[in-house]
Amino acid sequence: MSVYSDLVNKEIIFKVNEKFYELVYDHPWLSKFFQHTDQEFITKQQTDFVTGALGGPKNYSGRLVKDAHTHILVTDELFELRKSLLVKAMEEVNAPQELREAWLKIDDAFKATILKKSVSDCEKRFFTDEILDFKKVG
Repeated sequence: MSVYSDLVNKEIIFKVNEKFYELVYDHPWLSKFFQHTDQEFITKQQTDFVTGALGGPKNYSGRLVKDAHTHILVTDELFELRKSLLVKAMEEVNAPQELREAWLKIDDAFKATILKKSVSDCEKRFFTDEILDFKKVG
């Protein structure tokens, strides 16, 4: 059995992501990291990723986590801000506690993979990418 198979309402994963990205896109500077990303697309893509990570269908076809964030200076502060919005989204849609715990555990497992100490640790994914530093975005 998996957390996904135990969910009565599997749509809750989408609802959490939908609320989460509403919060992200409304955030005064965090939204700037997503200015070139369609909100509906990233919501669906993240739903596919989390669904698979929780033991559901493996429909995610995006980049690996480490490869998707190479151009972003992800610091502890940025990671924790993002996590606080995720927790808020989970609360607002009344996600089951078991789902919250499993999801946050998955989230935390990627922390070491994406954290960087400085801008020099960042690499562009594409020639046109900007290196995103939240201290300069704000």
